[in-house]
Amino acid sequence: MPLALLALAIGAFGIGTTEFVIMGLLPQVAGDFGVSIPTAGLLVTGYALGVVIGAPLMTVVGTKVSRKRMLMLLMGLFIAGNLLSAVAPTFAVMLIGRVVASLAHGAFFGIGSVVAAELVAPHKKAGAIAMMFTGLTVANVVGVPLGTLIGQHVGWRVTFGIVAALGVVGLTGVAKLVPEMPRPEGVHLRHELAAFKNAQVLLAMAMTVLGFGGVFAAITYIAPMMTHIAGFADGSVTWLLVLFGLGMVGGNLVGGKFADRALMPMLYVSLGALALVLALFTLTAHNKIAAAVTIALIGALGFATVPPLQKRVLDQAHDAPTLASAVNIGAFNLGNALSAWLGGIVIAAGFGYTAPNWVGAALAAAALVLAVLSAALERHDAGRGNVIASGAPAERRMPVHR
Repeated sequence: MPLALLALAIGAFGIGTTEFVIMGLLPQVAGDFGVSIPTAGLLVTGYALGVVIGAPLMTVVGTKVSRKRMLMLLMGLFIAGNLLSAVAPTFAVMLIGRVVASLAHGAFFGIGSVVAAELVAPHKKAGAIAMMFTGLTVANVVGVPLGTLIGQHVGWRVTFGIVAALGVVGLTGVAKLVPEMPRPEGVHLRHELAAFKNAQVLLAMAMTVLGFGGVFAAITYIAPMMTHIAGFADGSVTWLLVLFGLGMVGGNLVGGKFADRALMPMLYVSLGALALVLALFTLTAHNKIAAAVTIALIGALGFATVPPLQKRVLDQAHDAPTLASAVNIGAFNLGNALSAWLGGIVIAAGFGYTAPNWVGAALAAAALVLAVLSAALERHDAGRGNVIASGAPAERRMPVHR
């Protein structure tokens, strides 16, 4: 794998840390600002919606500059947003800081996915994308637990200051290691938008929203769920997030490996198993050991879907992949926002801290249904194409009687 993938992974590490660390700090942030846990959950929802908006917006801006320069500009925006969160005097200002940081997220992973795929041979594209996303998953093993630990003992503001410093490291890595890649000639916004006329691209993005949304329905409220239901101490949330991160690392690498071999079967297995595990989490959340195992499985199964879903979008939008790739990253975060919001609703309605697990299971199951539908439509279109290519349209064929 090219060394430039390391630079992309470093940037992904910083972004992954800021995206996920807030979940372990929700009780502390809510207490300091005097808001409820569901209200504090808006920091997850706001970040996710910022990614949804920022992904296409920043990618369109990126068509005017080289990909390397755009990646550097995005890391600068990420640093500014985290610094604002660190010094925020009110909850509203912190929410603004989260949104500012999130504007860089979708375009960084979208443009980074295209760059990663172009650095390797065609049969290694999903593996290269997975390598970049390894930075995001490792963040959940190292960055998020450490950030949570620091936030609980020193203060969550210090955590976001450190995250901003991680952004500086990521910016330096991109500047030093990513080669100059001039923007493609002849590629215009209209050309990029044409990819969204493809039903398969839209189906893949819908799978992304629902499938990864299932993960966030449960994980957004992991801290109150584990402390109030499973009986863990506040400090235990740190190592529970480590388990989640280890699952993410393993699932991401396995997903990248098998997506290059059998993409759709990989999606069937991961989405189906994710729906089942999320449903079981409603029960296992009451037992410490079972809850810990389930959290690791959610991380593994959730991130096993990331490389195949991202590669499917790139494959289906191969003529104009940049915007579609970035929008699909936004789709991951739209799922995050949707599930965090729905999880907050069921908690506020009095169904308890385990209720978001049922929301997640339903979302993952819906994603599996869309995956089956997508594959069926693809087989239908392929069969139709073969008939047309043979010069014998199905409606003109006559049965042969013996």
